[in-house]
Amino acid sequence: MRIGSSTDKKDSGRIHVDFAQARDDLYEWECKQRLLAREERHRRKIHEEHLRPPSPPPIEHYSEHEAALLADKLKDDNKFSEATAVLFTWIDRGEVNRRTANHFYSMIQSANSHVRRLMSEKALHEEEMERAKEIFKNALMAILTQFEQITAIFTAATRQKAWDHFSKAQRKNIDIWRKQCEELRNAHSEEIMGIRREEEMEMSDDDSDDIPNKRVRTEENGLCDQTQASLKEENDSLRWQLEAYRNEVELLKKEQSRVSRPDDDNAHTQALTHAHSPEAQIQLLQQSMHNMQQQLLSLQEKLSSKETELEQAREEHRYLEIEVLSLRDRVCAHCHSLCITKTIH
Repeated sequence: MRIGSSTDKKDSGRIHVDFAQARDDLYEWECKQRLLAREERHRRKIHEEHLRPPSPPPIEHYSEHEAALLADKLKDDNKFSEATAVLFTWIDRGEVNRRTANHFYSMIQSANSHVRRLMSEKALHEEEMERAKEIFKNALMAILTQFEQITAIFTAATRQKAWDHFSKAQRKNIDIWRKQCEELRNAHSEEIMGIRREEEMEMSDDDSDDIPNKRVRTEENGLCDQTQASLKEENDSLRWQLEAYRNEVELLKKEQSRVSRPDDDNAHTQALTHAHSPEAQIQLLQQSMHNMQQQLLSLQEKLSSKETELEQAREEHRYLEIEVLSLRDRVCAHCHSLCITKTIH
């Protein structure tokens, strides 16, 4: 089909088709869409109502009868939370006046009587927590002991008198097992050390007022460790310098022995004149070596004295830790007895 003039191409034309709109089908389709939307909104509303927390029951209005019932509920441990909510609502509404003041005072007094019960319950829960911590720590220590035993077995198996009898595959498996066991043991040990550090921090927070010298002791121990490390480094450096001086002396002695072999008298006199300077150098080096040895001996004496002081400080630190633990046990026992006596009263 050719559209337009006869000069246009055969495929240059366009045909536009406009379909008639079926209004009955459109109305029916829109009705179905609105019905689906209503059902979706209804389902969403039901879902939200299920997720919504239930509304609290309505609070009764104040009356003398309700006040008497509430006073009985306040004395009951199981209904105490519900009764306090009602009492708070009544006071907040302004139900307190001259006529009802005595009733409200008695109810407030009943609510205050539960403070002792709550404190005794708190003490009991703390004791249970301490016992649970102790049981957990003992269990961890038992596990760590078993890890150490297994590691000792692997160490004994890797010694030469037993190691040579295993095959290559067996050695490989034993080595893998040993590494895995050591990694687990180290992780377990770090966990136990973390628990101990937390306990020490709690003890230091509790007993900071009673033992103020403990922090000073730890600082002194740190200073002793630092001085010991510095003395060891200085000792090592002096040893290296002494070795260097000894090597130089040996070299100078060898040069002197080579020079002291003349072929004629003139060479002998020249060798003597030239040998004078190495001898002086040897004497100087020997003197410096003697001084270095004296310094090394003094440093070793200082190091030994510092080590003894550090050991004494560690002994005092251990003694103070034992004293702190005994004092903590006494305080806990005293607090427990006081809580028991208060609960009895």
